[in-house]
Formats: sequence, structure tokens, C-alpha cells
Amino acid sequence: MMGKIHQLDTAPLPLEFFSNDLSGLQLVLSDEAKQKVEVCRKFLEQKLNTSEEPVYGINTGFGSLYNRHINKEQLEQLQENLVMSHACGSGPEVSDEIVRLMLFLKIRSLAYGHSGVQVSTVEQLINLFNSGALPVVFEFGSLGASGDLAPLAHLSLPLIGKGSVRFKGNIYAGTELPKVTGLDPIRLKAKEGLALLNGTQFMSAYGVWCTVHAFKLLHLANVVGALSLEAFDGRGDAFDALVHGIRPHHGQVAVAEEISRLLSGSALQKIKKEHVQDPYSFRCIPQVHGATADTINYVKGILETEINSVTDNPNLFPDQERIISGGNFHGQPLALAMDFLAIALAELGNISERRTYQLLSGMRGLPSYLVKDPGVNSGLMILQYTAAGMVSRNKQLATPASVDSIVSSNGQEDHVSMGANAATRTKQVVDNLYMILALELMCAAQALEFRRPSRSSDRLEELVHNFRKEVTFVNTDRVLHDDMVKAELFLRSLNW
Repeated sequence: MMGKIHQLDTAPLPLEFFSNDLSGLQLVLSDEAKQKVEVCRKFLEQKLNTSEEPVYGINTGFGSLYNRHINKEQLEQLQENLVMSHACGSGPEVSDEIVRLMLFLKIRSLAYGHSGVQVSTVEQLINLFNSGALPVVFEFGSLGASGDLAPLAHLSLPLIGKGSVRFKGNIYAGTELPKVTGLDPIRLKAKEGLALLNGTQFMSAYGVWCTVHAFKLLHLANVVGALSLEAFDGRGDAFDALVHGIRPHHGQVAVAEEISRLLSGSALQKIKKEHVQDPYSFRCIPQVHGATADTINYVKGILETEINSVTDNPNLFPDQERIISGGNFHGQPLALAMDFLAIALAELGNISERRTYQLLSGMRGLPSYLVKDPGVNSGLMILQYTAAGMVSRNKQLATPASVDSIVSSNGQEDHVSMGANAATRTKQVVDNLYMILALELMCAAQALEFRRPSRSSDRLEELVHNFRKEVTFVNTDRVLHDDMVKAELFLRSLNW
């Protein structure tokens, strides 16, 4: 069955586009994009036919071999050799979701018509995307500077009948691609291998995935935090608009407003409080979550610029009749942004674990470890241990990758961004944060039962009602791991 058709053109795409599942998408190259690619290719071929002037990566070697001239009869072999020799990926296989994003973003970058590739090469990438056959790519191999060389080499290998693809749950060698998809190998021409390998599509794909999930996690942290406040008998006045109007950071104001909406109509908020203020992990939710919100929005801006850009090298400008060797493949903007995002998301986990700790501490009339008979039962005690371990891990993962650089290519590539490490590491932070918030949700929902018959707001009670369909109240000790898995799946699937 044909999926939704998306026409690739040069109009900017917002990050929200990637909130939808791309697996059913069918891509088509617009007439405008096709013309731009054709004009650029004709310009390149004219230059090659009329000039012997060395142009990096087109009739020269690569990296520190830039001073080696390549004869015209070897230009095609040069490009195929480049793809094969650079396919040095290692580590875990990249998920289908990320590889699909990589393919989409590579196609989009080439469609701007500044890369010198053939229309047929772009269309073959589109055919690969539309077929659902996803190249097998590995996590390590990019320094985030000369583009994501190794990951993009693995992404490109199936085009020339090499490497491997994952198709309908099975792994096939690139040589089997014609049999399983009907796609025959293509022959790369001058510049095409370099255009495929230079670019930030590996970093960008991870960045897009992480940022889309960051917006969801921010909302989940606000919802779960509000529920914890209710279960802890917390005060709502710390979220008053008067407080945030005199320190109006956008994220802080927005979070305070969302928490206030979540608490609206709560009977628990109307009960007279014996305490005049709450611990920071409750009272400062707007300030902490809000700072993360501002960070996510900053990173969104960086990603939207990147995914609507040309990031290979050299760049061709047919209208100006120029070929310019630059550095648009350098991942520094993404490296810094991904480091910032990892820190901001780690802080959501950091403050979440503190609320979990408070709920389990036996304060505010709650039983120790949120179980009716503590002692013979340990209750939810060890959930906090798991949360603490994961929070500590996220703190370690949040150590900036962008401050590191290792010289490569015999000194030609003497500063690298390590943006690929920053991006893949941030995905680990995201995955850990889902579980950290799930652990807080388990404690908050458990604690709320000890406030009965008083009720929270309709929105929060609906959340707990739906959660209880998956994870029941803990009366006596049981294996909590199964509940943890269900709680995380509940949050991941929650319609936000």
C-alpha cells in the first residue's frame, strides 16, 4: 500500500515535520529540485571537460592526499574507492529510525543543487528510502568534522551493490539488493562519492530524534512533576504568574503556566497546608524545567538551520560559475548544541530523582517507601536506587564532547568537533530519562493513594486512572522490574 507522498523541494522544513513517523513516507523529487541538481551537474561536467585545474575531491585525492592529481579516466574509480575505503564503522548498529532520518536528510541536502551529483543518484537514494531497505550503519567512525565519513559511507555502500541492508526484518548483502528490492547498483561519477560522504546527516539525524523526544520529555516531566507535587501535599503558590512575571524567562513562565493548568480544580490544593514552602525539587520546577525548555528551543533553532542546509564539500555555484572548497561539513554547531541538550535533559532527570527521594522518605504523612507495612515490605525503596544510578550515569554522559579534538588525516584535519559522539551520547541520555521519569511516576501514583479520599485535578486523575490499567497499586512486595518496563512504555506511548 502506497504511503503518504512528500515532495522534496527547497522550502524550509520545521522540526515538527519529524514528529511524525517517516516509515510510511514516499519521497518524490520536485521539478524545481530536479532542475537545480541537473544545472549543477552540467556545470561540473563542463568544468571537467574544459579545465585541468585541480579541484579538491573531484580530480584530487582526499584529506592529506589533496595534492595528488587524478587522471580523468580514474575519476569514477576514485569515487567508488572513496566509499569503500571510508566504510570503517564500528560498534552497535544504528536503529532503523535514525538510518531512515539519515537517508531523508542526505537526499534533502543533495536536492538543493550545490553538490554536483546526478539526478539519477538522488533518485536512487529516494528509491532506497521508498523501498524500506535501510543500509546497516554503525555508531562509531565519525569525528564530526569532514562530515560523518564512516557512517555515511555505510549509508552509501548499497548504492554500488556493497555493504548490507535491513529489509523486512532480515539482513541482506548489498549484492542481493536487486533481488529483494529491484534496485540495481549505480556507477558513481566524479564528485558523487565525496558528496555522499561529506555532510552532517549522521549527527543531524540523531539531533533531530533527540530534540523531538526532548520536547515530549519536557512535557512528561511537567506532568509527572505536578503529580508528585500533589502526592507530596505540595503548595501551588510557587507557580503563581505574579512570581514569574518579575523574572520572565520564556521557559520558566511557560512551565509555571502548564503546572498551574495541571493543578486547576484540584481538591488537594484546597486543603490547608501545615508547611509554608516545599523543597526546591517541587518549588523550583518552573525555574529548572523552564531553563531546559529554553535550551531545547535553542537547539531546535540550530537543528532547523542544519537540516535546511548544504553540508558537503566542495560546493558548486553554477550561477556564479564557481567551485569553492569550504568547511560546511564541520559539526561544531551541532556538537555544542548536542552537549547543551544533554546537560539540559540530564537536569530533568536530576530534579526528578530528588522528587522520587522525597516521596519515599516518609515525610508529609506518607509511609516510608510508600508501602502500608514497611519493614516486612521494602515497598518502592529500590526504585530510588535505580533512579540515582541512571541520573549519575546521565551526569557522566553530559560531560561535553565538543571540548575534545584529535588530529586526523595527517594533520590536514587538525580540528574536529566530535559532534557524532555528542549526538549519540545525547540519545543515551534521552533513553535513560524516560525510565527516570517512569520511576517518579510509579512513586507519585502510589503516594497519591495515601491522600484518598481527596482528589487531584481531573487531568492528573485521568493520567493515574490510565496508568493503573498498566501498573497496579503495590500492596505488598513483588518483582518491580516488570512494572518499571510497563511504566516506561506508558510514558513513551502517552499522547502529548
